[in-house]
Amino acid sequence: MSEPMSIGIIGGGGWLGRAFAEAIVDAQIVSPEHLTLSYRSGQPGFLPNATWTRDNQELVDRSDVIIVSVRPQDWPAIEISASGKLVMSVMAGIPLNQLAARLKTDRVVRTLPNAAAEVRNSYTPWIGTRGVTDDDRNVVRRILEACGAADEVKTEADIDYMTGLTGSGPAFPALLAAAMMDDAVGRGLSPDIARRSVSAVLVGTGKLLEARADCPKDIVETFVDYRGITAAAIEAMRAAGFEAAVADGLAAALQKSVTMGQAN
Repeated sequence: MSEPMSIGIIGGGGWLGRAFAEAIVDAQIVSPEHLTLSYRSGQPGFLPNATWTRDNQELVDRSDVIIVSVRPQDWPAIEISASGKLVMSVMAGIPLNQLAARLKTDRVVRTLPNAAAEVRNSYTPWIGTRGVTDDDRNVVRRILEACGAADEVKTEADIDYMTGLTGSGPAFPALLAAAMMDDAVGRGLSPDIARRSVSAVLVGTGKLLEARADCPKDIVETFVDYRGITAAAIEAMRAAGFEAAVADGLAAALQKSVTMGQAN
C-alpha cells in the first residue's frame, strides 16, 4: 500500500496559504497530519494538527507537493531545492522558467487564484512545464478545485493577461460596490442599508450570470433595448468612459504582471 500524499505550503500562515490549507483538508485531499505549513513570525492558531515550521527546506523535504504562497517581492529570499518534486506557485508575474531554475525541478505549475479562494469560489487559471505528468495534473486539479473552479490554459501569456482579469477580479466588483455605496450614502441612505442592498445586487448578479447561458453583453443590451431607467444609467456610464476605464485597468494589470517577472 502506497504512502499517503503529503503537501507543504510555503507561506501557509498568510491569507491565501490558509485558504488553500483549509480547503485541502476540507476536501480530504490530505489530513492535517500530512500537511506542513511554514510561517515567518508567530505561529498561527489554525490547523494545530498540521506540522508548522519556519524552515522552508524542512517543509520541502517533508512534502511530495509544494505550494509556494508568498508575495512576488518576497520570492527572491526563498532558497530551497525541490529537486524532482511537484511545485505549484500562486505568485503573480513569476514565469515558469524562473521558477524551475530557482526551485531545481522540472515539475512546476504556475497558478493564479484570487481572493475568493477564501470562500471556495476562486477562479484559477494554470499552466505547467513539460515535466508535469498526467498524474501531476490530476493532483493540481484536485487542489485548485477545492478552492473553486480552475482551467489549464495554453500559454503563459494567457496567465499574464488573466492576472488582471481573474486574479485581481474580486477587486473590480468591490470597486463598483464601493462607488455605488458611496453614492447611496451621499444621497441619504444609511451605510448598513447601502451595504446590504449593493452586496445583494452583486451576489444576485453573479448567480444570474452563472445560471443563464446568455453572454453578459447580451443581458446588458436587453436592458438597453428596453429603453427604461436601467438603459439611462448604462448609457450615462458608457458616456463617462466606463468600458474604456475597464480596458485601461486590465492593460495596466497585464503590464505590471510582465514587469514583476522581469524584476525578479
